Amino acid sequence: MELLNDEFYMQLALKLAGGASGQTGVNPVVGCVVVQSGRIVGMGAHLKRGEGHAEVLALNMAGEEARGATAYVTLEPCSHFGVTPPCCERLIAEGVSRVVVGAVDPNPLVAGRGIQRLRETGIQVDVGVLEAEATALNEVFNKFIITGKPFVTLKTALSLDGRIATRTGHSRWITGAESREAVHTLRHRHNAIMVGVDTVLADDPELTTRLSVPGLHPARIIVDSKLRVPETARVLNDAAPKLVLTTEQADATKIDRLRGLGAEVLLCGSGARVDLAAAMTLIGERSISSILLEGGGVLNGAMLEAGLVDKLMLFYAPIIVGGVGAPSAFAFTGPEEMSSALRLNRVSMQAFGEDWCMTGYPPGKDAADYTGATAYKEEN
Repeated sequence: MELLNDEFYMQLALKLAGGASGQTGVNPVVGCVVVQSGRIVGMGAHLKRGEGHAEVLALNMAGEEARGATAYVTLEPCSHFGVTPPCCERLIAEGVSRVVVGAVDPNPLVAGRGIQRLRETGIQVDVGVLEAEATALNEVFNKFIITGKPFVTLKTALSLDGRIATRTGHSRWITGAESREAVHTLRHRHNAIMVGVDTVLADDPELTTRLSVPGLHPARIIVDSKLRVPETARVLNDAAPKLVLTTEQADATKIDRLRGLGAEVLLCGSGARVDLAAAMTLIGERSISSILLEGGGVLNGAMLEAGLVDKLMLFYAPIIVGGVGAPSAFAFTGPEEMSSALRLNRVSMQAFGEDWCMTGYPPGKDAADYTGATAYKEEN
């Protein structure tokens, strides 16, 4: 039996927020629950950038019963005028008596100011209820708002011996239907999906979201240093936004033809290979806050070596492939000693049918690294 307390209501607000993951663009996901005299009188979640925030929707539902109520909000109410008015002013105007906040907003425009504004008007504000869960829920937003660069989730399907294809290059299917459905859910929840040109040449994928219910299709990003992507590739021939990352050495005529197909070609560095770090900056400037990296071993390894991967989700199938030359999930030089191997933090496991998904974070990618603006302290 769940106990009826602050954590109970915050957990409900977190669930509301999580349901909108993937559809708020560069905005955070936020949930709000309004409770009056032991009754839930209002609920809301931010559903789309530029539209009503969670607090506004919950207060609209509560109506007059918001006066004297407690509002549970997963993220600190905003205090500045953006596309929409500040939520803390709406809470003040509706006369709520207490606000319970999951996590402080790392946005430098907020970062404790919303809490301070509420307290200045006599509203009781309690901060940090289920803070770890609230922070994790907005790991994408937290990084993007601090760095301006997208949060990168590396996803791959592999055998127990780390192979992503047989020695002949055959790769369909490594994992089962349940894992593939989970991957399509991940596509729905990310702004963009990124692959290398070798994947396009080998599989001619569509890179769409295919679920039993309608899902959002991510933008497509192709890393292609020599512009080998065929103009007939299926990934180029639909309405979704398409970015091709190449270098200043790329053929200008091919660039023009790709742009004629509706692709945006980004020149990332002057060398022979795409400057991946520079690419992340350019992608962030296009308001893409999250990337699902579904690369082959070379791209995966390059992104890891460059420190550009924030999270890994490795879907292991209970099979052993073997085979001399069978491609591995990570192709890079690697360390000389085992003690220097990349060790993941915050590791968790989840079963999908007969498969297991291991989720972990590289060193230096802890949640605290992207909440620097929350230097706000309670004494402030």
